[in-house]
Amino acid sequence: MSGDWILDSPYPSVNFLNTLRDRYLGGWELLTTPELLGEWLVAAKLTDRAPELTPARLAEAVALREAMDAVLMAVGRRERPSAKAVHMLNATATSAPRAVLQLRLPSRGLPESCQVLPGDPAAAALATLAADAIERVAERACVRQCAAEDCSIRYVDLSPARNKQWCSMARCGNRMKSRNHYRRVTAH
Repeated sequence: MSGDWILDSPYPSVNFLNTLRDRYLGGWELLTTPELLGEWLVAAKLTDRAPELTPARLAEAVALREAMDAVLMAVGRRERPSAKAVHMLNATATSAPRAVLQLRLPSRGLPESCQVLPGDPAAAALATLAADAIERVAERACVRQCAAEDCSIRYVDLSPARNKQWCSMARCGNRMKSRNHYRRVTAH
């Protein structure tokens, strides 16, 4: 796999937000070519094979990701998102038929689920991502940004008190707790 994909979230829209990393430091774009977007769509199980993509479709996907980020982060902060970002989500969600879940029989073993994208597979995948983001807004999901200084992964805070700080304890939480402890100990 070429991309450094993080697919921790059960929500494809939140995983898609994480194709731009290090937002604290100005951003590190993972979707630099149409081929990498296709690879991400396969890794995210939105399709079983990468569709033919153009630079224009890649630009559309990146613009959608940023609109999704603006809306989900605003809602997570209990703020009103921009009308432009909301319009883009709505327009994309209705622009193409969404993927349908089907079963595929591998050469061995039990059936596996896969997404089948009708018509224009790339448009259907983007519509699926936009619709998933809309579902997160409808359920008032609390999308946050990791509090680690060298991370900016987006995640849905499902903790009972809605006070989770890190994308994961394994990735950032333990590291940040260790750093803070070291700072306290060495300060005395």
